[in-house]
Amino acid sequence: MSVPRPSTQHQQVIEQSWTRCRGWGLEHHSTPRFEPLHGPALSEWLARHQGLLQLSLPLVQASLDSRQGRGDCLVRLADHQARVLSSWGHLRGIGAADGFDPGACWAEQGAGTNAIGTALASGLAVHIDHDQHFLKANRFMSGSAAPVFDAARQLVGVLDVSSDSYLPPAHTLGLVRMLSQSIENRLIVERHGATCSQLVFNSGSNNLDSQWAGLLMFDDQGRVLAANRRADHLLGLDPVGVAIDTLFKTSLAALLLQPPRQPFALQALARNRFQCLLERPAPAAQPSPRQHDNSLLARQMAQAGRLLEKNIPLLIQGETGVGKEYFVKALHRASSRAKGPLVAVNCAAIPAELVESELFGYERGAFTGAHQKGNVGLIRKADQGLLFLDEIGDMPLALQARLLRVLQERAIQPLGSGDPIGVDIRVVCASHQNLRALVAQGRFREDLYYRINGLSLVLPPLREREDKREVIEQMWQSCREPQQTAPIPQAIMALLMNHPWPGNLRQLHNVMQVALAMAEERPLAREDLPGDFLEEPLQAEQPVPPMASSEDLEALLQAYDGNISQVARQLGLSRNTVYKRLRERITREA
Repeated sequence: MSVPRPSTQHQQVIEQSWTRCRGWGLEHHSTPRFEPLHGPALSEWLARHQGLLQLSLPLVQASLDSRQGRGDCLVRLADHQARVLSSWGHLRGIGAADGFDPGACWAEQGAGTNAIGTALASGLAVHIDHDQHFLKANRFMSGSAAPVFDAARQLVGVLDVSSDSYLPPAHTLGLVRMLSQSIENRLIVERHGATCSQLVFNSGSNNLDSQWAGLLMFDDQGRVLAANRRADHLLGLDPVGVAIDTLFKTSLAALLLQPPRQPFALQALARNRFQCLLERPAPAAQPSPRQHDNSLLARQMAQAGRLLEKNIPLLIQGETGVGKEYFVKALHRASSRAKGPLVAVNCAAIPAELVESELFGYERGAFTGAHQKGNVGLIRKADQGLLFLDEIGDMPLALQARLLRVLQERAIQPLGSGDPIGVDIRVVCASHQNLRALVAQGRFREDLYYRINGLSLVLPPLREREDKREVIEQMWQSCREPQQTAPIPQAIMALLMNHPWPGNLRQLHNVMQVALAMAEERPLAREDLPGDFLEEPLQAEQPVPPMASSEDLEALLQAYDGNISQVARQLGLSRNTVYKRLRERITREA
């Protein structure tokens, strides 16, 4: 059978993929090998990627809702190794064993030429038509996929849109490109938004809210720390590391005088004139640290499971990145509602003007611009299952009153409808904010607070977890390439163990990805770790982990070339204390 030849570049991508498949010993009649993860391995793997999932969910869901009635299509998000993280939408005739569940791997080695695996292998957005799949078992569908890159332009995943009908490639390719760019923009803002100023620019003021607008994040000195790929195209160069006043005909001081979120014009040095929006950083407050013992997570999961079965609402609190969504997913899988839907809603990620219609739904013609078939809303989509309201502290006060009525009456009234509709849901809420403090400030309803706070759980930050070493090793296992077999050196493990980890699991994932990418096949070294990681000091109030093993102390001394001051700073101890421990070690060894 010959390979279809739609265009030269596309033809080359398909031909190269088919050549790789033959090199791996695949034949057209081979059975796909998806090598799915199960049980604890699946749960731990999903926890490591919960940040990417949390960012992606509202963007994908909003896109699918706007495309109702355009035929069957399945949107899948996979990690950088082609393993499926989550899927939205549906295809006819697929089952649990067909590789569409979370944990299934679509790398070309096992699944042949396919949109997810081939997009990762080529680094390009690709469309794979029915007959262009190398394995005949996959030819019931066509699909388009685009790689997703993070703020450091590291490959973190791939977004795929598959269909069992004949949707035109322009439709699916356009969709995955749009969604992948939206996710990349969110990753950039999440990584740098708390400390950097944000400049959005485009050719006109009417498309500044588009995902295709250029995006720059720059520090107080005007140095660009991150940019999306659209910014490269508009400016004609990669602006990362470049001073903002060398990109535009303006000084940093004049730029920072521009009023936030109001359009203004800037002239680029390449003579292009852009419309711009400026956003200044707004750091979020973090909860104070708390102590947790080794069995706390297991006890919390058991308690939460019992109360969920009795329809008692749960409130999960903890710092950003600790794995709140992973905890809820594990809770859902272990509950009697595991076969029902789990609908996760990030209240902070949905634009304020869309929260009401997205949550409660609307009838046809309820307002100008409403979809002709209406929208059932995310709460009704959770019927017979679990509704997870993340960052509920960001929900507008007016909508808090409507949510309270839903929880009290177990019925919902969509916009434009006169009749309430019953819903059977279990509710779990989460926030990194102190909701009790928000109540005192008048920013959160007290009656809603007590309605959702049947049991309050606080998930421990990474720096306080007793199983931190195991978590680090698991993260290394998930991020490394097959050929990276050298274990984490003792000196590097000491650095990782004694780090404050303000970004928790999400930050650990990013640090490990960068370090492994820099090290390639040699053991990790200190110079492989990101600069901002090495510059983060221990917080003064952070409890010092037990360090007492001579091996740990020796590892830190090696990592810092014997510099006692740096070792003391990393451990949050005085230099005298470090000297004392060294003397104790020498005495014991003598």
